[in-house]
Amino acid sequence: MPFIPHTEEDVSAMLASIGANSIEELFDEIPAELRTGTLKNVPPRMSEMEIARLMLERAQQDGFYLNFIGAGAYEHHIPAAVWQITTRGEFYSSYTPYQAEASQGTLQLLYEYQTMMASLTGMDVSNASLYDGASALAEAVLMAVRQHRTSSRILIPQTVHPIYRKVVRTIVRNQSIEMVEIPYDPVSGQTMLAQLEEAGQTEFAALVIPQPNFFGVFESVDALTDWAHSKNALAIAVVNPISLAMLTPPGEWGEKGADIAVGEGQPLGIPLSSGGPYFGFMTCKQPLVRQMPGRIIGRTTDIEGKEGFVLTLQAREQHIRRSKATSNICTNQGLMVTAATIHMSLLGPEGLYRVAAQSHANTLTLIEALTRIPGVKKAFDSPFFHEAVLSLPKPASVVLDNLKSHGVLAGYTFDDNYRELDNCLMVCATETKVPADLDKYVELFRQALAC
Repeated sequence: MPFIPHTEEDVSAMLASIGANSIEELFDEIPAELRTGTLKNVPPRMSEMEIARLMLERAQQDGFYLNFIGAGAYEHHIPAAVWQITTRGEFYSSYTPYQAEASQGTLQLLYEYQTMMASLTGMDVSNASLYDGASALAEAVLMAVRQHRTSSRILIPQTVHPIYRKVVRTIVRNQSIEMVEIPYDPVSGQTMLAQLEEAGQTEFAALVIPQPNFFGVFESVDALTDWAHSKNALAIAVVNPISLAMLTPPGEWGEKGADIAVGEGQPLGIPLSSGGPYFGFMTCKQPLVRQMPGRIIGRTTDIEGKEGFVLTLQAREQHIRRSKATSNICTNQGLMVTAATIHMSLLGPEGLYRVAAQSHANTLTLIEALTRIPGVKKAFDSPFFHEAVLSLPKPASVVLDNLKSHGVLAGYTFDDNYRELDNCLMVCATETKVPADLDKYVELFRQALAC
């Protein structure tokens, strides 16, 4: 709360009602030698205005940067109403209670969230969220192995986010699951069927398909999905939820659609907050629903015909028999899901489409301008969504440092994740960038390369 509402009279009245003469008497069971007494190192109190001024000065020390970094965490406009509603007391403690049906408001919100995510991904069912996109992919891998039964090999392209791949390996490495990395085509930046064929000669449980991939490039998802199914394997989609406002949803990829879709929900109303918290989403086709970790909320009617919301499916072993559990992730990012649900409700299908379209248009404009600078070219020749990789005539770190000194975060460098892209920079421009921002970036970029 923003202030302490109790007056001296309030405190006295409360003490009197419980039969204590003072605050000290209320806590007299604490031995005197354990009490700290006065707090000697606490500075003198400040007024509300002085505190606000101090916090503003501290925040300004961080500076303000024009941000063109993407790589899995994206800066989008968040309507003020999203977090004004999310932080109301009714939602702030949004963890589903064990007597869930007593919290109809929370269940209704989760039901609406699941409905939206299932619609967005073109799938039959959604759970109520996971920790983040990386752990959601790990859970999808475990889910696919359980469903497939006869193989524990997973084909995962190198175009999947490197952090996602690391998290998956960490979670599954002690469960006899083999992660087979598939190289990408250096010209297109895509995963090619020819590169899959060799790995696919041995039985595997699932193929992971990113769309767009880590480089921002569009993969040939229809062909990849059909290829996985032709090998009696599952197709796991890793998707950006904003892109789905424009693109074919994973549930409609190929002839049958992907089997599982996961991703990071941060673009849906979650601010860039020093690395989180974020939330992972997971949807799937109906035949896999009992392999899905987490909760599924349903709508029903009671004996009086009144509408209500219930926990339709939740493996009880998640709470009482760890060794039998579908997953040992027993919680969710409820508050982030609340924000995402409100965000999607406010924007609607048209608003999400406009965000995706403007993000794509801004990045396209920026890349076209940058590639007119001598020595700068696209690293891959494939279409992209709202980020793209550029090949530079000098080390990307030099350009990054130069633009940062002018208040611009120029993009993402690949460092140890992709050694072959040492002189490359990945640039992202969302709908938050106006033409003046793009012009400023291009001019500073040109100057940095001329140094």
